[in-house]
Amino acid sequence: MASIDLNSDLGEAYGPWSMGEDEKMLSIVTSANIACGGHAGDPETMFSTLSQAARNGVSIGAHPGYADRLGFGRRIIPMSPVEISRMVAAQIGALRGVAALARAEVSYVKPHGALANLAADDAQVAKAILDAVRAQSDKLAILAISGTVLEQVARAENLTVYSEIFADRAYLASGRLVPRSHPQAMLHDSAEATDRMVQFLESGKMPVLDGAPIALNAHSICVHGDSPTAVTLAGELRQALIDRGITIAPFSSRLP
Repeated sequence: MASIDLNSDLGEAYGPWSMGEDEKMLSIVTSANIACGGHAGDPETMFSTLSQAARNGVSIGAHPGYADRLGFGRRIIPMSPVEISRMVAAQIGALRGVAALARAEVSYVKPHGALANLAADDAQVAKAILDAVRAQSDKLAILAISGTVLEQVARAENLTVYSEIFADRAYLASGRLVPRSHPQAMLHDSAEATDRMVQFLESGKMPVLDGAPIALNAHSICVHGDSPTAVTLAGELRQALIDRGITIAPFSSRLP
């Protein structure tokens, strides 16, 4: 593999409540998935994160999720597909509006949390998200969890779609992420997570908790910005990949 993107979920503070070390992460990653005011984020946080991402040459994505700040967007909220589509459209539109003020460009969309996990298996939810994206702009790409229904539906509908894997999340043999309620869901040791990513990029196979390693596609690697070890992990991973001759570059640089 000649190049890979590093992305992180950022801009997840709001009001006086802080989350993560965005400034440090934006000096490491090449793509930033910025909260749109649903699970987290507010206009001031959006503007600050967008501005710094643009200054650092970091590709920008909208990160819409369930409007559930108390649950950080990690709980499924009962909604019909059309309601999901409108919610996602509103959040993407909010980020793009603030981006115009920040003179920044939103180039892709990555669903957050429980919404992304639901779209991983539910074609109706996946289509609802894609309908909202397409209505905004036919230039917006989709960043989808590798091997999911969202990825498949986006490709079937001829949208530009890129696949991501996770440096700090464990996998099941089904290709799905281990639920966060499981004690082994998160990888907190940066050396362990880095070694796993290096091995994946060399073999194309992802280790899982319940079987033999599985094949996945990857254009981007995600490090969650809210993890206490996020900055250390992202920095060590970036350097390890560079040391192996892999270029770290935004997947958006390969947009048609």
